[in-house]
Amino acid sequence: MKTRIVAMAAICLGAAMPLQAQTAEEGEDVTAPADAAVDVATPAEVEEATEETGPSLAPDAPDGCELHIWPAERMNSITTGLLGGGLLDVALHAGTDANNKTLLASALDSPSQLDALLSLDLRAELQLSPGTTYVVHEEPLERKTMNKVKTRRSDSTARCYSELIVADVFYQKAALYGRSLKTLFMVRKFGEDQKIDFEYKAWGGNGLKLFPPKEGEDTIAALDELVGVFKKNFQEYANNERTRAGMTRR
Repeated sequence: MKTRIVAMAAICLGAAMPLQAQTAEEGEDVTAPADAAVDVATPAEVEEATEETGPSLAPDAPDGCELHIWPAERMNSITTGLLGGGLLDVALHAGTDANNKTLLASALDSPSQLDALLSLDLRAELQLSPGTTYVVHEEPLERKTMNKVKTRRSDSTARCYSELIVADVFYQKAALYGRSLKTLFMVRKFGEDQKIDFEYKAWGGNGLKLFPPKEGEDTIAALDELVGVFKKNFQEYANNERTRAGMTRR
């Protein structure tokens, strides 16, 4: 599994949309819901660090805490008209949705998802230790294992360990609600063992104005909008995650 270690010594400063289609697996929680310079290790440096400290262990973490990040494997597009999403509606919009999925994948492939998340202050957003080191996994996890695996998804033995997993990226156009991008995120926080101390999975979702671009419109602007809304979705999710974590600590 390819990983990147992102070390940063910065100190942290420290409305839900209706879902018209269910893309999460049965039994899942589908509650809708500062830029910084980073130093990214090269693959050779990561390999050398792994040989010295063990798989996926971030050797430069100031306080021994790690956040492991995975992008989404699954992209989806659903366009519904007045027929309300039946089989006929699906057939009528099959070509449109296939094209939208291709555009989604070009704007929000794995590196783009990771870069978008790393442009945010994840320590502050997720209330992590100021010295937390980011460990980036370029290959998505298998979607079907998302709920099944209850132990750490990496070989890290860090005493302070968290995971941020992007589960689904979902474009929807609905006759009543317009166009939107929804993203399913999951955060898991562990203690020094393999037991989950805190887990929260939920959607972030916001509207779109430019995507998908029509013929003759600015495609680059539409794809850039996807990235911006993806980040906005995470911030919406993280706000809800902080609320849930605060309630758990009470």
